[in-house]
Amino acid sequence: MSDTGAHLTAGRTAHGPYALDIDPRTAGWSHSALRIVELAPGAAHTFATGDSEWIVLPLSGGCTVRVDGLAFELAGRTGVLDGVTDFAYVPRDAEVTVTSRDGGRFALPGARCTHRLPARYGPAAGVPVELRGAGRCSRQVHNFAAADVFEADRLIAVEVLTPGGNWSSYPPHKHDEHLPGRESRLEEIYYFEIAPHAGADGFGYQRVSPSAEGGTDVLTEVRTGDAVLIPDGWHGPSIAAPGHAMYYLNVMAGPDAERAWLIRDHPDHAWIRDTWRDADVDARLPFPQESR
Repeated sequence: MSDTGAHLTAGRTAHGPYALDIDPRTAGWSHSALRIVELAPGAAHTFATGDSEWIVLPLSGGCTVRVDGLAFELAGRTGVLDGVTDFAYVPRDAEVTVTSRDGGRFALPGARCTHRLPARYGPAAGVPVELRGAGRCSRQVHNFAAADVFEADRLIAVEVLTPGGNWSSYPPHKHDEHLPGRESRLEEIYYFEIAPHAGADGFGYQRVSPSAEGGTDVLTEVRTGDAVLIPDGWHGPSIAAPGHAMYYLNVMAGPDAERAWLIRDHPDHAWIRDTWRDADVDARLPFPQESR
């Protein structure tokens, strides 16, 4: 089963300078956005932020971000499995230029917003790293723009790294209703990169099941460069094939007055959390390690 509108295969949304270009209009919702820009050595990309706030997040390589008369030097990283990266927040109603001396790939998670906050630098050393779950549900979360970590008007974004063979984004959970103190409304984008092994491309699987009649229903194979749109529904698991570590970038935003990540676990599967109390976290975590 697959909602073909929800699974965006690599290149499907390529537009102009962007290898991936998802905005609220094309996604059919109100807030969340994501772009991926690839820069050759010495190249630059300039964009207007418009009615949205954005983060410049290096996936590979480093860059200089210029906005509002400021310049932020991002050291970046070799690749998404090679640790946390520094990043830059850029506000709505601004012009931004990203320049990369050595070239690289950069994610631009964004969200339509109301308030204009100051541009600022996010150091890698300030990114909380969380080891979540246990056993075959172990994964690593980089909470660089989590709601309780980094100030933004609407945007929430985190990275999740999952060793090959593990189940991530599990138990299935949702955030498509406004229930004060219990659940928030957040549109979500999953962007995937899967590690190759011995020359073979990696892959994984993503499940989204309906939380109401006619809701999003997806069971699909995902590969590097793919994205899955989640306007509603129970999402998870995200399954990494054995031998292929999985990375995904989660971008979330929504209409609620409070910027908060409030979720409800699927009642049929929430029990799995109790099994983690006496289990060990996967020894392959944390990333990076010399051998995976």
